[in-house]
Amino acid sequence: MTQTLLTPVRLGALELKNRVVMAPLTRCRCDNPGFVPNDIMVRYYAQRAGAGLIISEGTIVSPQGRGYPLTPGIWSEAQVAGWRQVTDAVHAADGRIVCQLWHCGRLSLPEFHEGRPPVAPSAINPNWKMFSLTGQPDTVTPHALSRDEIREVVADFRRAAANAMAAGFDGVEIHSSNGYLFHQFFSPLANRREDEYGGSHENRARLFFEVLDAVGEVMPLDRVGFRLNPMMNRFHGVAVDEDTVPMWSYVVEHANAYGLAYLHLTEPFLPNQLDDTPGGLADVGAHFRPLAKMPLIANGGLDQARAEARLNAGLCDAVAFGTAWIANPDLVERFRQGAPLNTPDRDTFYQGGEKGYLDYPTLAA
Repeated sequence: MTQTLLTPVRLGALELKNRVVMAPLTRCRCDNPGFVPNDIMVRYYAQRAGAGLIISEGTIVSPQGRGYPLTPGIWSEAQVAGWRQVTDAVHAADGRIVCQLWHCGRLSLPEFHEGRPPVAPSAINPNWKMFSLTGQPDTVTPHALSRDEIREVVADFRRAAANAMAAGFDGVEIHSSNGYLFHQFFSPLANRREDEYGGSHENRARLFFEVLDAVGEVMPLDRVGFRLNPMMNRFHGVAVDEDTVPMWSYVVEHANAYGLAYLHLTEPFLPNQLDDTPGGLADVGAHFRPLAKMPLIANGGLDQARAEARLNAGLCDAVAFGTAWIANPDLVERFRQGAPLNTPDRDTFYQGGEKGYLDYPTLAA
């Protein structure tokens, strides 16, 4: 019996050998000076080249965009050279990989910015605890970006996209979800601006589309995807309300004109948080599939059987798995054989080093 997950698919200009996508997974292993990808990252991604598409961990577009320790960047020549080693290793193993471009905005700490506050659309504290090598400090009130500073952010994403192409990536994914910078502009809980970047749907989406326009100047837009998580509720300082679906629907419908590679849609992290929530969607993909004219990657707590069901129902074109890829570098082969999956060791997700990163066994081991 044919498994749809294992059949090829085309997402824009990206030809995938199967529909099993590796979701972006921050692992905090980048311990090189200058936020340069290291040797164990090369091996980690190469181990997982059986995926139809690897979406890299969140990769910071500028020093201003940092929000976590030990995460890689894509703004310097050294970082480009480090990522080139990763992409070469993935391609040598017949894999495909795109770079997820990331700006954390207000979800950051002064310790990452020489004591200065992080930036955001408005000076509103998300009141969240952040991960740091010093513990879990509380967030602070961010600095509201000026118009000139917003133009600099757009330029940072343009440079990052150009650098990703120079590093050999097959494309990029813009991280526009999970409470980070673009989501902050989308959400009225983070964006109280009274200029052309606040208020209406068009204004709150303006930065996102300015970035898409800028990225399109340095690379083909059919190699660009973007990630949305509309139903992330009461997490990272954002919440679902009656305007959430209309706002994100505007983003998707307006993005249709760009000829993008894909939309990466995440189902609710914690569906029970949407109980009795006005504007909540139990099934994100079912709502947005008719609106999106581009291919759709589904993500969020799916196993092999549910992934097959969504593909066969026409709700998506590919499926991204996260935790399963951490513990199973040969995930596609395990799906092919119907083999059991390794159990992930959550204690090693972010601890650094090779343990829980490179040492999960494969079927062939």
